Amino acid sequence: MVVLAVGLAVFGVKESVRGWQMRRDMHAVEREVQTLRAKQAELTRTVDRLRNDPLYIEKLAREEMGMVREGETVLKFPSQPAR
Repeated sequence: MVVLAVGLAVFGVKESVRGWQMRRDMHAVEREVQTLRAKQAELTRTVDRLRNDPLYIEKLAREEMGMVREGETVLKFPSQPAR
């Protein structure tokens, strides 16, 4: 009986630890899903703006590609060295 009781106790502890690890992993996956859903919503908003907002497209073209409208003059100043 004692051997059986010890065997069940060891088995119970192992399963408890395994259950705890599984719950921890499940919470980590739920946090990752939540983060990915937020990123997806952000990307959806960006796609919507790219499809429907010409001013947003112009802003990106100016900032990221250095584009200017015809007749505009661009002034570039040298960057100051870090002090």
